[in-house]
Amino acid sequence: MTDDAPPKTPPILQTPRNTLQRLSRRASYNRDVINAILDDGYVATVSALVDGAVRAQPIYYWRMGDELFVHGSRHNALFKSLLEGREVCITVALLDGLVLARSAFHHSMNYRSVVIYGMAREVTDPAERNAVLKASVERLAKGRWEQIRKPNEAELRGTMVLGFPISEASAKARAGGPVDDPDDYGMPVWAGVIPCAVTFGEEIEDTNLQPPM
Repeated sequence: MTDDAPPKTPPILQTPRNTLQRLSRRASYNRDVINAILDDGYVATVSALVDGAVRAQPIYYWRMGDELFVHGSRHNALFKSLLEGREVCITVALLDGLVLARSAFHHSMNYRSVVIYGMAREVTDPAERNAVLKASVERLAKGRWEQIRKPNEAELRGTMVLGFPISEASAKARAGGPVDDPDDYGMPVWAGVIPCAVTFGEEIEDTNLQPPM
């Protein structure tokens, strides 16, 4: 191995709390599987204890390497709690289809999901923060960063950028059709999968050239 070889990506850490107990055959602790699911999603739920009570916040996220990033107001109580050393649980779920079975009990959904446990870090280095914020915009629209006004100092001071290691994590997924009881297969009722996917429509241009009053 040469000195300039890229660092080896560490494997996902499997612990008692991220090890699936029920339907464990649907679980994966493979980093490529986990990253692929994260890269197909846009909204995560970040959960932690704040003042002794559970608080959860849906939020836009993006991945860079082995870290997941979010940003928000510096006054965000959940963010401030995370920087005080609170452990976080981050979940992402993608719906791929509705599974309609012949019995009520076996109706289900096809999905892909990821759960991440860990601690937050604030991105404070100016160069890294700029790169992370650029990645957040570029994920929404390639080449957009070079077209827009960059964050000014006041905006940067009011924005907190947090990174979370994708290390203690697991993926869980279901695919395929319904699995009915043997006696139900002869029932005269439709069964199968209704696919579901996130799609984007035609752009709707903002024609307002004046700031809101």
